[in-house]
Formats: sequence, structure tokens, C-alpha cells
Amino acid sequence: MTPSWQALDSELTRWNDTGLTLPLWWRDDDAIQPTAALERLIALSDTVALPVHLAVIPRDVTQALADHVKTTSARVLVHGWAHTNHAPQGEKKAEFGAHRPISAMRSEIKQSLPRLRGLFGSKLDPVFVPPWNRITVDLAPVLTEIGFTALSTFKPRKATFAASGLAQINTHLDPIHWKGDRSLVPAQDLIDQVEQQLRDRREGRADNTEPYGILTHHLVHDAAIWEFTQTLIERLMTGPGQAWTFTAKDN
Repeated sequence: MTPSWQALDSELTRWNDTGLTLPLWWRDDDAIQPTAALERLIALSDTVALPVHLAVIPRDVTQALADHVKTTSARVLVHGWAHTNHAPQGEKKAEFGAHRPISAMRSEIKQSLPRLRGLFGSKLDPVFVPPWNRITVDLAPVLTEIGFTALSTFKPRKATFAASGLAQINTHLDPIHWKGDRSLVPAQDLIDQVEQQLRDRREGRADNTEPYGILTHHLVHDAAIWEFTQTLIERLMTGPGQAWTFTAKDN
């Protein structure tokens, strides 16, 4: 069944008619080295005029990725340390959950920021992205001590700051059906979700000062995910969407 974009298009028209703008950003997780999929991701980013923020795994990142990214429009964020699950069996996956000692997690995080800064230089934004979007609240002040200025997870933020000096800038839409066939979530469900999220922002039920984040994972995309991602971003950018990236002011 062909999905209908009519309701979302109507919502985007309402935004334009009322002069509202949508700060829009794009985060893509798990990069460690150049691949054909990464090339496609960055090419798509350039096509839709929305910079992609690569959440890079510090322990496993390669010099080749750093050399490549420096020639592109992509930005770099810190994706945990090793993307290793430490959660007990039966619990949701997490690298930085409450079940680990703070000291052990602090030690790993303290390595992550300087490692990526040394490789990527000014391409790096001091933003911490915990694997699986899970992190114990006790680590928020630790992140600021280490030098991070923002934390990014998934779903609308509950507060502007996760801790003093640590902005919360989340992602809001993930097109991958992780608990199913790992292809595209039914397109109509995604379209309806975006339409509802934007309506909530327009009508004051959600925070439109938080950039609206699209979350992708280029290494596992199939044709349906690539196509939907491009179509959605093009619609948003043609409408009220305005490309947003991290800056010192925002952080």
C-alpha cells in the first residue's frame, strides 16, 4: 500500500502559513571507518542540504575515517567508548547504565573525548551520545566535568539541560524497525508520527526550541530506509525546516 503524505504536507503548510520554523538536525550512529554506505550517507546529506552528525565509536575509530571526514560537510559526536553492552542478562542494552560503577564509566568517557578531538580536530562537537540512547542520570555532571557541552539520546527531552552546562539535544524519529525485520518501519506509521510531533510543537504541547532530530544508522540501511529518509528530509527542508548544527552558543 502506497503511504499518504497528505496529512504531513498539510501540517507543513500550516507551519509555513503561520511563519513557524523547525530547527532540524540529523544524527547517524556507529561510524568507525569509511564505507560505501558512509559515502552514500554524506552524499545524501549534501543533496538535501542538511549536515549529518556522525556519532563515532572512539575505541574502534580509524585514522582513515578521520582523514575522510575532514574533507566533507559531516560533523562528529562522541558515541560512548566501545559500544559494548554491560547490562545484566534480561535488561535493556546499555554501555553506561546504573549497574556499572561511576568510576569505571568515567575512566572510559575521559578517554573518548581527547581521542576523537585528536583525530577530528574542529570537526568534533563535544556532544556525548550513549550507545542505545541509555545513560544513568548520575553521569550527567561527570560529562560536564570532562568537557562535554551536550547530551543526545532519543525521544523529546524532558528538560533543556541534563545538568548544569550540559544541553539536552535529542533525536525524535528512527525509521528502522529494530524489533522486526530491521527494514523500514511501515512508512505510514512514520509519516503519521512526524505529523503528530510537528502538530504538538505547533500547538504548544511540545518544545519547538529543541531541534527536531532524525536518527539513522547508515551501516544497516536498505533501499527502503534510504528512500524514505531522503523523501522525508526533502519535504521538511522544503517546508519549515531549517538546518541546525551544534555551535558554541547552542552548547
